[in-house]
Amino acid sequence: MQAQVDQFLNYLSVERGLAKNTIIAYGRDLRKYLKFLKERGIQSLQRSSHREIMTYLMELKNPRRLGKRGLSSASMARNLVAVKMFHRFLVAEGDLKNDPTANMDSPLVSKKLPHVLTIPEVEKLLNRAKGQTPKEVRDRAILELLYGTGLRISEVTSLKTVDINLQFGYLRCFGKGGRERIVPFGGQARGWIKKYLDRVRPQLAKRKGDSRLFLTRLGKGFSRQGLWKAIKKCAKRAGLGKEITPHTLRHCFATHLLQGGADLRSVQEMLGHADISTTQVYTHVDRERLKSIHAKYHPRG
Repeated sequence: MQAQVDQFLNYLSVERGLAKNTIIAYGRDLRKYLKFLKERGIQSLQRSSHREIMTYLMELKNPRRLGKRGLSSASMARNLVAVKMFHRFLVAEGDLKNDPTANMDSPLVSKKLPHVLTIPEVEKLLNRAKGQTPKEVRDRAILELLYGTGLRISEVTSLKTVDINLQFGYLRCFGKGGRERIVPFGGQARGWIKKYLDRVRPQLAKRKGDSRLFLTRLGKGFSRQGLWKAIKKCAKRAGLGKEITPHTLRHCFATHLLQGGADLRSVQEMLGHADISTTQVYTHVDRERLKSIHAKYHPRG
């Protein structure tokens, strides 16, 4: 079970880009949860049920052991969020068939709006990989694909060469829960991917039969962490002075589409969101932009 927790925390770091302190807190919460299960003779998360989780939360609030105080409401909320996210992750990864927290109400937690770059800032980031060396060609192709499709980093690392259709400008990827979707991409991404496939990938493909699209200098497919490190290096060279997370270009993709007039359902489909309420956060980002324009230019702003 601890290995599954470690896998989840890695996902939060690499895929979700959560703050280090948040990940540490979730790890601490989940270790308490595993300890509780083991004390009740439960050695597999398959055996954890809604009843066990409710008992766990009640014990956190009113601990039976003398000398320990119950958790505050905020800490209780964080513990429940950690347990719910953990079980959702395991279901999406195929490690659990059913989510015992599915019918549990989540505590009201304020949602942080996704951080996005302006279009000129994205251009500055992309242009840092000038394409003068094989590594720059590969990195530029990766950046253009991330911004041009809104794919998650894990989806990019799992792409295979057969998933890319350069002739018609679309790709096939498998998102959370193994859900397949078709995502279009534009001329910039197409041009850089073609350049990478023609000039760079043949040099990197040292092992026959490795079908993954993007390869490291050792000829292996990228891990989530490896790809994120490559992106961070590009962001650092761009000197944007802003925090860049693994999802930054995904957020930019969605926000810039909506600002350009795309409908929410189409953006939802391209992002691979199962629920449109997840996509709606990007409309809030655009409202914040409109509010800032109103405040700056209106005489009563």
